[in-house]
Amino acid sequence: MNNRQRYWGVIPASGVGKRMGSELPKQYLTLDGKTLLQHSIERMVAHPRIAGVVVAVAEHDKRWQAFEDHFGDAVTWVTGGAERYHSVLNALQVLNDIAAEDDWALVHDAARPCLRADDIDRLIDEANTGIGGILAAPVSDTMKRANADGSITETVNRAGLWRALTPQMFRIGLLIEAIEHAMTKGLPITDEASAIESLGHRPKIVAGHPDNIKITIPQDLELAQLYLQQQRTVVKNSENNR
Repeated sequence: MNNRQRYWGVIPASGVGKRMGSELPKQYLTLDGKTLLQHSIERMVAHPRIAGVVVAVAEHDKRWQAFEDHFGDAVTWVTGGAERYHSVLNALQVLNDIAAEDDWALVHDAARPCLRADDIDRLIDEANTGIGGILAAPVSDTMKRANADGSITETVNRAGLWRALTPQMFRIGLLIEAIEHAMTKGLPITDEASAIESLGHRPKIVAGHPDNIKITIPQDLELAQLYLQQQRTVVKNSENNR
């Protein structure tokens, strides 16, 4: 194994977030005085094990330029694509020019502003051998499958079920190969792990904190605000106890 392997953040941020019902793409909604995108980038940039971050934005998006100088050389901005996986692939291809193909890419959602540093550490420590892995949280609720009319068809056994979170960490070269393979075969790419799985690999599940939520509907902003406050309280108490 290459002992000099590095870890890079990749953030696809070219979506429109229709379910939020907002005129702004959801990554530019404000939470605690910053956009969701800023929060997500900062969580990556601030981590000492992340060498740099590549962010993919929509072709005609100019909003990100307002905080380009704030991040400086730590962030590379690229043009995204029509679907999330297009944006990830574009970012990976740019990253491949400045990194080694066996370096690791940690792909993180732009609308997950509460990512914890210790979750990044856990993912790196537990998934940096073999294929790679993803942060995930075990399903605790009773799961139902329903028809389009809302009628329940079955209760799904939740044993062994996990909610996929991000970041999802894979080697740059392998992830490029996996996404291109799935695209060629017309396979659904719901996340990076699904692309890797299409090659027959089995990524590792790494348990992450459940407060690493994805902002999807307006109520999620209120919950994220609460989580950020709780995280700050934990940090403050830790510093006071030193």
